[in-house]
Amino acid sequence: MRGYAAVGLHMPKTPANVGSVLRAAHCYGAALIVTTGQRYTRAPTDPAAAYRHVPLVRAADLREAIPFDCVPVAVDLIDGARPLHTYAHPERAFYIFGPEDGTLGRAVTDWCRDVVYVPTRYCMNLDAAVNGVLYDRLGKQLAHAAL
Repeated sequence: MRGYAAVGLHMPKTPANVGSVLRAAHCYGAALIVTTGQRYTRAPTDPAAAYRHVPLVRAADLREAIPFDCVPVAVDLIDGARPLHTYAHPERAFYIFGPEDGTLGRAVTDWCRDVVYVPTRYCMNLDAAVNGVLYDRLGKQLAHAAL
Protein backbone atom coordinates (compact mmCIF):
# COMPACT_ATOMS: atom_id res chain seq x y z
CA MET A 1 0.00 0.00 0.00
CA ARG A 2 1.20 3.46 -0.84
CA GLY A 3 1.47 6.48 1.39
CA TYR A 4 1.32 6.80 5.12
CA ALA A 5 -0.69 8.17 8.00
CA ALA A 6 0.62 10.49 10.68
CA VAL A 7 -1.30 11.63 13.76
CA GLY A 8 -1.36 15.06 15.36
CA LEU A 9 -2.70 15.52 18.88
CA HIS A 10 -3.72 19.06 19.76
CA MET A 11 -3.42 19.60 23.51
CA PRO A 12 -3.86 15.96 24.68
CA LYS A 13 -5.06 15.81 28.25
CA THR A 14 -3.29 12.88 29.93
CA PRO A 15 -0.33 10.51 29.56
CA ALA A 16 -2.86 7.67 29.24
CA ASN A 17 -4.42 9.39 26.22
CA VAL A 18 -1.07 9.67 24.49
CA GLY A 19 -0.09 6.10 25.37
CA SER A 20 -3.32 4.72 23.98
CA VAL A 21 -2.82 6.68 20.76
CA LEU A 22 0.73 5.33 20.53
CA ARG A 23 -0.66 1.81 20.71
CA ALA A 24 -3.29 2.54 18.04
CA ALA A 25 -0.68 4.10 15.78
CA HIS A 26 1.54 1.05 16.18
CA CYS A 27 -1.35 -1.36 15.52
CA TYR A 28 -2.40 0.38 12.31
CA GLY A 29 1.04 1.27 11.02
CA ALA A 30 0.99 5.04 11.47
CA ALA A 31 4.33 6.64 10.71
CA LEU A 32 4.46 9.40 13.32
CA ILE A 33 2.67 11.10 16.21
CA VAL A 34 3.09 14.81 16.96
CA THR A 35 1.70 16.41 20.12
CA THR A 36 1.28 20.02 21.16
CA GLY A 37 0.73 21.62 24.52
CA GLN A 38 1.93 20.89 28.01
CA ARG A 39 -1.22 19.51 29.60
CA TYR A 40 0.36 16.18 30.39
CA THR A 41 3.72 16.39 32.11
CA ARG A 42 4.63 12.74 32.67
CA ALA A 43 5.78 10.30 30.02
CA PRO A 44 2.98 8.59 28.09
CA THR A 45 1.46 5.53 29.70
CA ASP A 46 2.55 2.99 27.11
CA PRO A 47 2.58 -0.62 28.39
CA ALA A 48 3.18 -1.97 24.87
CA ALA A 49 6.27 0.29 24.45
CA ALA A 50 4.96 1.45 21.08
CA TYR A 51 7.20 4.53 21.37
CA ARG A 52 10.05 2.23 20.23
CA HIS A 53 8.32 1.77 16.88
CA VAL A 54 6.37 4.98 16.27
CA PRO A 55 8.17 8.31 16.70
CA LEU A 56 6.52 10.65 19.21
CA VAL A 57 7.45 14.30 18.70
CA ARG A 58 6.42 17.42 20.60
CA ALA A 59 5.91 20.59 18.61
CA ALA A 60 4.80 24.12 19.38
CA ASP A 61 2.45 24.15 16.38
CA LEU A 62 0.95 21.20 14.49
CA ARG A 63 0.79 23.21 11.30
CA GLU A 64 4.58 23.48 11.32
CA ALA A 65 4.90 19.71 11.86
CA ILE A 66 2.94 18.55 8.80
CA PRO A 67 5.17 16.29 6.70
CA PHE A 68 5.95 17.52 3.19
CA ASP A 69 3.10 17.06 0.68
CA CYS A 70 0.84 15.59 3.36
CA VAL A 71 -2.85 16.49 3.64
CA PRO A 72 -3.95 17.86 7.02
CA VAL A 73 -7.25 16.25 8.05
CA ALA A 74 -9.02 17.56 11.15
CA VAL A 75 -11.10 14.99 12.99
CA ASP A 76 -13.76 16.72 15.04
CA LEU A 77 -17.45 16.40 15.81
CA ILE A 78 -18.41 19.81 14.40
CA ASP A 79 -20.91 21.25 11.93
CA GLY A 80 -19.76 21.00 8.34
CA ALA A 81 -17.49 17.98 8.88
CA ARG A 82 -17.83 15.03 6.48
CA PRO A 83 -18.83 11.64 7.89
CA LEU A 84 -15.87 9.26 7.99
CA HIS A 85 -17.64 6.40 6.23
CA THR A 86 -17.99 8.54 3.07
CA TYR A 87 -14.44 9.90 3.16
CA ALA A 88 -11.74 8.93 0.65
CA HIS A 89 -8.50 9.10 2.62
CA PRO A 90 -5.56 10.87 0.97
CA GLU A 91 -2.47 8.83 0.19
CA ARG A 92 -0.44 10.86 2.71
CA ALA A 93 -2.58 12.06 5.60
CA PHE A 94 -1.87 13.97 8.80
CA TYR A 95 -4.92 13.31 10.99
CA ILE A 96 -5.36 15.93 13.69
CA PHE A 97 -7.36 15.20 16.84
CA GLY A 98 -8.37 17.54 19.64
CA PRO A 99 -8.44 16.92 23.37
CA GLU A 100 -11.11 14.78 24.97
CA ASP A 101 -12.47 17.76 26.85
CA GLY A 102 -12.56 20.20 23.96
CA THR A 103 -12.58 20.79 20.24
CA LEU A 104 -9.92 21.69 17.72
CA GLY A 105 -11.52 25.04 16.98
CA ARG A 106 -11.25 27.18 13.88
CA ALA A 107 -7.64 28.00 14.70
CA VAL A 108 -6.86 24.45 13.50
CA THR A 109 -9.73 23.46 11.22
CA ASP A 110 -9.33 26.56 9.02
CA TRP A 111 -5.96 25.39 7.70
CA CYS A 112 -6.93 21.74 7.26
CA ARG A 113 -7.91 20.70 3.75
CA ASP A 114 -10.50 18.25 5.07
CA VAL A 115 -12.59 18.00 8.23
CA VAL A 116 -14.19 14.66 9.07
CA TYR A 117 -16.08 13.18 11.97
CA VAL A 118 -16.81 9.69 13.22
CA PRO A 119 -20.60 9.41 13.13
CA THR A 120 -21.48 8.62 16.73
CA ARG A 121 -24.24 9.83 19.01
CA TYR A 122 -21.74 11.41 21.41
CA CYS A 123 -18.11 12.43 21.35
CA MET A 124 -15.61 9.59 21.69
CA ASN A 125 -12.52 9.43 23.83
CA LEU A 126 -9.28 10.25 22.07
CA ASP A 127 -7.90 6.77 21.54
CA ALA A 128 -11.26 5.46 20.31
CA ALA A 129 -11.40 8.23 17.71
CA VAL A 130 -7.83 7.56 16.56
CA ASN A 131 -8.52 3.81 16.39
CA GLY A 132 -11.69 4.42 14.38
CA VAL A 133 -10.04 6.70 11.83
CA LEU A 134 -6.95 4.53 11.35
CA TYR A 135 -9.10 1.40 11.07
CA ASP A 136 -11.29 3.09 8.45
CA ARG A 137 -8.19 4.10 6.48
CA LEU A 138 -6.69 0.61 6.58
CA GLY A 139 -9.99 -1.07 5.76
CA LYS A 140 -10.51 1.12 2.70
CA GLN A 141 -6.90 0.57 1.57
CA LEU A 142 -7.29 -3.21 1.88
CA ALA A 143 -10.60 -3.16 0.04
CA HIS A 144 -9.08 -1.07 -2.76
CA ALA A 145 -6.02 -3.36 -2.99
CA ALA A 146 -8.30 -6.40 -3.38
CA LEU A 147 -9.95 -4.94 -6.49
